[in-house]
Amino acid sequence: MKIDNSIHSVSNVSGGDGKKRPENASASGINPENTSNTVHISAQAINLKSSERISSNDAVVDMSRVQEIKSAISEGTFKVNPDVVADRLLETVKELINTKEDRS
Repeated sequence: MKIDNSIHSVSNVSGGDGKKRPENASASGINPENTSNTVHISAQAINLKSSERISSNDAVVDMSRVQEIKSAISEGTFKVNPDVVADRLLETVKELINTKEDRS
């Protein structure tokens, strides 16, 4: 194998002004001299963040109640009331039917 040690010059390369620029500055049209270190957050983003904070404070699941039910099931003392289950199932079905009708 023969190694070519010759160096080819490139004529279209300029030295520039010596300032370091971001690699994508020319592609994105950003002029580094005109950029600032400020961030603008929209009102919608602020509302979203505050609602996220509020919802994180309100627990959707009562973990103490879940633990009570788990222990009652494991001890064999959990009682199922079929009338309550049937009533709540019917309520859920009625709500689903009403929401489906509202969409139509």
